[in-house]
Amino acid sequence: MQTLMKALFILSLVTLVFGCASVTRGTKEVFVVETTPSGAKAVSSDGWQCTTPCSMSVKRRGSFVVTVTKEGYETVSSTINSSVDTAGGAAMAGNVIIGGLVGAAVDGMTGSMHSHKPNPLVITLEKIED
Repeated sequence: MQTLMKALFILSLVTLVFGCASVTRGTKEVFVVETTPSGAKAVSSDGWQCTTPCSMSVKRRGSFVVTVTKEGYETVSSTINSSVDTAGGAAMAGNVIIGGLVGAAVDGMTGSMHSHKPNPLVITLEKIED
């Protein structure tokens, strides 16, 4: 009986940990920008900037705009949206099934169950015609 209780305790603990998106996924994700040709400047409405190809660690929750520029090419702006994805939804479901209301509340507030789309952002720049 004691072995069964230990096994159930360990199973419950593992399920709780893997049911929480904040623990398994974190509140940030890597966002990638790729361009053809490379070497373009990417600037986000969140204030970060990089030269492509590049990646940035961003909060999972929240939308932003990425503007890509390169001399001799048209400027491109793309809106990046954040929404609940499959893995985040599964982690939230784990919270609900197990009764982890605290975990569900934390995941909801931190945005841990969210991901950005599109990610990676892939852009083919168009040359400016003379």
